[in-house]
Amino acid sequence: ASELPKRLSKYFFQRERYFSLYSEGCLLDEEGWYSVTPERIADHIAERCRCDTILDAFCGVGGNAIAFAKTCERVIALDNSPTRLALARHNATIYGVQDRIDFILCDYLDFARAYAKLPSTRRNIEVVFLSPPWGGPQYLLSSSTNGKPSSHAAEDESSESSTPNYSLTSILPIPGDQLFQLTKNLTGNIAYYLPRNMDLKEVSKLAREGEKIEVEEEWMGDKLKAVTCYFGGLAAGQEDWF
Repeated sequence: ASELPKRLSKYFFQRERYFSLYSEGCLLDEEGWYSVTPERIADHIAERCRCDTILDAFCGVGGNAIAFAKTCERVIALDNSPTRLALARHNATIYGVQDRIDFILCDYLDFARAYAKLPSTRRNIEVVFLSPPWGGPQYLLSSSTNGKPSSHAAEDESSESSTPNYSLTSILPIPGDQLFQLTKNLTGNIAYYLPRNMDLKEVSKLAREGEKIEVEEEWMGDKLKAVTCYFGGLAAGQEDWF
């Protein structure tokens, strides 16, 4: 802990929430500390996404990919950072699930465009999990009016009343609605992991006519951490779409 920058100390104190086997040697880079999904939440999402082949489009240091390897036959884990991909592989080895995960160093946008061109006989991805960059720890300052940080919003996570709605336009590497449309070319079964202050009116516009979206709040104790939006056959009442 003494080697970590002070700005990461609050994340370090929650290290076993992120990886229950942290003491066995799990590793994270700076971005991983504030972007990894807490293990209990990741396990729950993985149960919801149970299938043969799932794509983790932005795997980071592997929190979700490890969880998916417990419920899915095959996990395709992508990241454009060789460091984070190496950390994810290392962490998966600690959990003993590395043999069920294909770690691929590539940009998701390039992967998705290339995959969409494949003949249907070669396309076997059933579910895509989207957990794209939200813009760093300052995502709570992202206003839905212009996608830019709001100068008057409080930085304290406890100040929910002053937190503006988060906009899909703030998603990286491209606006969240465009990212979703690109992903629909792969499969309609999408789990979209988004900030807790997400503007859900924007999310509702992603559904096609007659489609339901299931929005699930992800809590850790008394703190709301994020929301997961389930589309296609992942949404309750639409299991036959799968």
